Amino acid sequence: MTAPAQPDQDLQDFLKALASETRQQLMLHFTGGIELTVNEVAERAGLGQSTTSEHLSILRRGGLLVSTREGKLVRYRTNAEGITERLAGLQSYLVSCCPPSERSDNTC
Repeated sequence: MTAPAQPDQDLQDFLKALASETRQQLMLHFTGGIELTVNEVAERAGLGQSTTSEHLSILRRGGLLVSTREGKLVRYRTNAEGITERLAGLQSYLVSCCPPSERSDNTC
């Protein structure tokens, strides 16, 4: 029997980014396409600047956020294209490791 396919690094980063409840909550601050700096997110979330910066970095690596630099300021916003790509990758991975079947009990 062959070993199941492993998710690629992009998908692993995406899943890691979503694995944290804190990062899930941080994503809500970007609803509506709003752009925020690290300090703005930290203030809204009630987190320290360095903690927030680390979370935003993980979200960016996971494809959920993009950043742009304006002088010393770095602004973050949601990455709709990256999210769509990662969700498609997740769907492909799940189909390859646990394809839909005719079974009625919804197990793999």
